[in-house]
Amino acid sequence: MIPGKFRSVSGRAANNVNCGLHLVIQTSSFPEKNKVELRLNKETPSFPGRLLQHDLERNYSSRQGDHINLVSSSVSSFHILQRSSEEKILYSDRLTLERQKLTVCPVIDGEEHLRLLNFQHNFITRIQNISNLRRLIFLDLYDNHIEEISGLSTLRSLRVLLLGKNRIKKISNLENLKSLDVLDLHGNQIAKIENVSHLCDLRVLNLARNLLSHVDNLNGLDSLTELNLRHNQITLVRDVDNLPCLQRLFLSFNNISNFESVCCLADSPSLSDITFDGNPIAQEPWYKHTVLQNMLQLRQLDTRRVTEEERRMASVVAKKEEEKRRESHKQSLLKEKKRLTINNIARQWDLQHRVTDIATNQERKNSDSPSLDPCQMDGSTTSAFPEETGSLDSVLTSALQALSVADTHLVDVDGDTLSLYGSGALESLDRNWSVQTAGMVTTVSFTFIEFDEIVQVLPKLKMKFPNSLHLKFKETNLAMLQQFNALAQLHRIDQLTIDPQGNPVINFTLWKYYVLFRLSHFNMQKINGTEVTQNDMIMAERLFGILAHVASSELPHYRVISILGDARKKQFRYLQETKGKKHGIVNEENNDSKRFVGENTNRAMLNYTTRDFYNEKLEETKEKKKFCKIYIEDLVKEATEINMKKEALQKLWPQMFIELVRDAVLETRNKNSYMKLCLQQIADQK
Repeated sequence: MIPGKFRSVSGRAANNVNCGLHLVIQTSSFPEKNKVELRLNKETPSFPGRLLQHDLERNYSSRQGDHINLVSSSVSSFHILQRSSEEKILYSDRLTLERQKLTVCPVIDGEEHLRLLNFQHNFITRIQNISNLRRLIFLDLYDNHIEEISGLSTLRSLRVLLLGKNRIKKISNLENLKSLDVLDLHGNQIAKIENVSHLCDLRVLNLARNLLSHVDNLNGLDSLTELNLRHNQITLVRDVDNLPCLQRLFLSFNNISNFESVCCLADSPSLSDITFDGNPIAQEPWYKHTVLQNMLQLRQLDTRRVTEEERRMASVVAKKEEEKRRESHKQSLLKEKKRLTINNIARQWDLQHRVTDIATNQERKNSDSPSLDPCQMDGSTTSAFPEETGSLDSVLTSALQALSVADTHLVDVDGDTLSLYGSGALESLDRNWSVQTAGMVTTVSFTFIEFDEIVQVLPKLKMKFPNSLHLKFKETNLAMLQQFNALAQLHRIDQLTIDPQGNPVINFTLWKYYVLFRLSHFNMQKINGTEVTQNDMIMAERLFGILAHVASSELPHYRVISILGDARKKQFRYLQETKGKKHGIVNEENNDSKRFVGENTNRAMLNYTTRDFYNEKLEETKEKKKFCKIYIEDLVKEATEINMKKEALQKLWPQMFIELVRDAVLETRNKNSYMKLCLQQIADQK
């Protein structure tokens, strides 16, 4: 006889069963003839009505043991367990075999009416020998060594299956257990939820303390009310919103770090109790407010009842967060629109320059080609490459027209910076800018705008934004040093930034020194982010001072006056007047004034005429040249005719003179007749 102890199912699932058992094992020479006798005492408690997840994780430590006597032979085989008729009558529906150090399930004969079977705290590695218990409702195999769910296909009436704290790695072989109400698989090695979609009557599923990282494949569990997923490695939850009856969800002690990974919970219509404690998300300051705002149906959060005040605070915080999200979304849309507009302007800028380059090259070819081209036939010009000439031109033109439909310019004020993209943005300088905005702008950036177009609006810029001290130029076609002369008309510039992209003038080594010389009256602090030193100013004066002096001294006075503005004209006249005075008469103050005026006048000679203005002047000059040419040709023609008449007169004059003398002699030969004739002519004239 070997004394042992049995424990019955306890807690909320069932009342304590304290039965006295007497087990007799009689072994014959045949393994299948073993006999076991059990005797149970005490009243049989009623069948458990409900199992909670807390009970399924409990260690059953409060259960009282039963006494059993075991007789065994030395022959190793499956044990056959039998009970007397009296015991079967008293305890016909239950059997407890816990803590018996069983490694296999014994064969249970004559117990077809058994409804509750307990194998807790043994060493069973495989479920077997219970397929004949077709009326079994409650099967407890907690704390064994089972590695695979098997041997249950005939137990179609099973309602409660407890397999916690085993070594199961996969949920399988539950296809026939369609009546299952409670499934406890906590404390195993399961890494994936699977093969449970057919359990439409399942109410409680316990998968705590496993190896789950994702929650999915829950479709079909239409009756599930409680899901325990504590102590896993979960980072993402899906399909929970497809559980129409789910009320309690336990996600404590996982790896959930943001609400987006569990956002499906907000769509669950019945969820009222949830736990997130022990997750990274629970440490965030917005955690509680976000959960309550998105899950309005919650009654408990982290085992604490949700109050109306908490809901109200969550609503207030959520509204603020929603406003922030909307503003952030708005800003994102504006940034995206800005990016697309700038890209469109850039493409248009590129196409325009490509078209211009093609036209320029074509003009050069036409000007360099002889008057009679080999390709000219019958008075018509035919291209030597008909497929190439004009095709690229038409493609670029059509692309440019397509782009012109979209946004072609952009005006953006960001803090103290006014950014202008595209030539159309220059029209914004005509707006009625508020005093606050205009006064706040200290930096003006020009991008994808021809510099000659910028020159035309510099006076407006000076008036509209008086505090602008920093100018930036990018993709403005700054190609010549003399273009910097146009900036002299501004009030003040402290910083100048010329981006190498789209500004060929950067390739000139001395461009910075020229800027410092020409705009020396601004006392600029930085050029392209580099501090301007006194040595830079001295070098600029040495390099370009003589050039400015030559430009001002070699020009005629009338030409100098036409170049200078009204204010500079007065200064220049003053300079010319002081030159005629004796040196001793001019005091030291006048000498300083003269020197200052002279320096500014020298620099003023270095001005810049925009291409459009230059082209207008060129056209005007061409018209004048044409008129002068025609006028001179007429004068030459008239002079030629006069000279020809003179030469003809000189040839005819001797004969004409002789004839005149002869006629005079003949007329005056008869004096009286000549006098009468003259008197008659006088009378006729009256």
